[in-house]
Amino acid sequence: MRTLSELVFHNTYSELPKAFGCLVTPQPLDNPFLVSVNPHVCELLELDPRQANTPCFINVFTGNSAFSGFSPLAMKYTGHQFGQYNPDLGDGRGLLMGEVLTSTGKKWDIHLKGSGMTPYSRQGDGRAVLRSSIREYLACAAMQGLGIKTTHALAILGSTTPVYREKVERGATLIRVAESHLRFGHFEYLFYTGQHAELKLLADYLIKQHFDDLYVQQELLIHGKTDEHETEVAHKKIYAAMFQRIVDLTATMIANWQAAGFAHGVMNTDNMSVLGLTFDYGPYAFLDNYDPGFICNHSDYSGRYAFNQQPSIALWNLSALGYALSPLVEKDAIEQSLQGYQVQLQQQYSVTMRRKLGLIEKREEDTVLFSSLFDLLKSQAVDYTLFFRILSDIPLHELSTSTDRFGDLFDCPRSLNIWLTAYATRLGFEIKPFTTVQKQDDEQRLLRMKKHNPKFILRNYLAQQAIDKAQDGDFLMIEQLLQVLGTPFDEHPEFNEFAAKPPYWSKELAISCSS
Repeated sequence: MRTLSELVFHNTYSELPKAFGCLVTPQPLDNPFLVSVNPHVCELLELDPRQANTPCFINVFTGNSAFSGFSPLAMKYTGHQFGQYNPDLGDGRGLLMGEVLTSTGKKWDIHLKGSGMTPYSRQGDGRAVLRSSIREYLACAAMQGLGIKTTHALAILGSTTPVYREKVERGATLIRVAESHLRFGHFEYLFYTGQHAELKLLADYLIKQHFDDLYVQQELLIHGKTDEHETEVAHKKIYAAMFQRIVDLTATMIANWQAAGFAHGVMNTDNMSVLGLTFDYGPYAFLDNYDPGFICNHSDYSGRYAFNQQPSIALWNLSALGYALSPLVEKDAIEQSLQGYQVQLQQQYSVTMRRKLGLIEKREEDTVLFSSLFDLLKSQAVDYTLFFRILSDIPLHELSTSTDRFGDLFDCPRSLNIWLTAYATRLGFEIKPFTTVQKQDDEQRLLRMKKHNPKFILRNYLAQQAIDKAQDGDFLMIEQLLQVLGTPFDEHPEFNEFAAKPPYWSKELAISCSS
């Protein structure tokens, strides 16, 4: 593990032309202090977590002192917000501080959120508040623990700087860590402003930094001896393969969101990562009661980003990206990749759902089993996470008589019993009855299910309770949630209250874009 000054920096993005962003100095926060640091993210950077509580670390990441390894830059991008193109976007309250190169050659962006005004602040103050910083910090840990690709949050730093939202709140900074901060909107900006040479440069940068096999192909083309037409055709195929990679990564991410019951809330194209990372946590939520039409963002009046709309919205966003890449990729190749999106998403989703139900084989009747389950959960407003976790504890021979195991989750136990009986029948095709290995096979099924059905998720009321305590200077609940969310499939009996059915009052919590 290294100190901050011992980290190796390789700031490749700041070496790109001025069109890609501008250098900005972070604006200081008053009386800064450490709120929390995530040791797992420290490990990714090979950074000693004890560094987070040093004056150097705190002052550097709150704008109170400079650091020689960093080259703070506000990235320029645009994007479609709620379906409408907005040319006036960019890092309005964040800075790409630098890029850490680890001993294994892995590169990590370090991004500071809440660092003050930039040329892209659009009359905003460029600040983040403690409330929203805690929400993103915990969400990153939760998604990582669930095995869903995400940006990370290294630490939260608080201050006494007043920030004005609906009320006066404490200013804070969040240190975000990611493989890349490139968004769909970066490519849209260059396309819509007619900077096609820069568009190609950005595509080449993405390929070189993140798609090694495609970069090798590019290098062979550059140094090979082929005629100009053949070279151009080959380059277009490489850019088409790049777009296909983005489509596949996005489809996998969305499938994992849907299986986990995660609603993002603001799937604008400027909030979409080209690496399929869950990005820009704002008014997100995990489902409590199963409601496919759930809208987690109270600013989303039309329901554009409702839970069940996420797969189609991601396709819409990919179409917007494909259009932005049209100077580099043939129209037929773009359309072919987009046509394959739904297949890729459905395949990944089916695999994940079979794992949640402990099924190994793929059978045609699984579609009916799945759809009847979702109809049941919806009709009785059943807690999504609790249902699957309880199901992971019930042996095959008890399924048809186990409705009482679900407590008060169901109003109509008879409907539940009908589905459980069908589920037991389906399991019987894989776990044969009346054999000496049946019990062992079933025990293995339950163990597998517990690895795919978390006991803990980041419910909105838990995040709010941690925020309320932190506002009073008590950061203990943040640390407790960090612990269980990092390993959400483990039992953690000392934190059983975090796995309980949410209180009725939690339904009143309103989460908007300001979150």
